[in-house]
Amino acid sequence: MFKNNNKINGWNGTLIGQGSLAEGKLECEASLRIEGMFRGEIHCQGQVVIGESGEAHSNIKGADVVVAGKVIGDISSQGRLTIMSSGLVEGNVNVARLIIVEGGLLNGASRMERAASLPATAVDSLKDKSKKTAQPEAG
Repeated sequence: MFKNNNKINGWNGTLIGQGSLAEGKLECEASLRIEGMFRGEIHCQGQVVIGESGEAHSNIKGADVVVAGKVIGDISSQGRLTIMSSGLVEGNVNVARLIIVEGGLLNGASRMERAASLPATAVDSLKDKSKKTAQPEAG
């Protein structure tokens, strides 16, 4: 009777639509889009999008986070946080990359760390190679 459609109208994720209110702890493997209101914790392995009409009173952990609406809470991501021109974040952020489009607001502290760094031995060998490069003579 029901088909097992993983994609409905090109969307493969969780949607909290405009006019909806949801509360609790939300964990998802795919993407999440909030156009309504959500209160609680969000842990998402995919992208989290807070749409222009969306509001989240939440601490958010996601692969990438896009805020075009309002977030009151902390955001953590190993990827990128993008705050669009209509976006507002009231909380602290700990992300690898941060983009704030002109007009977007961040009221809180930001912390950024490199996602992966070279081991110390690799860095030392790169330094040694740069020292051994022949330099042109001044003349």
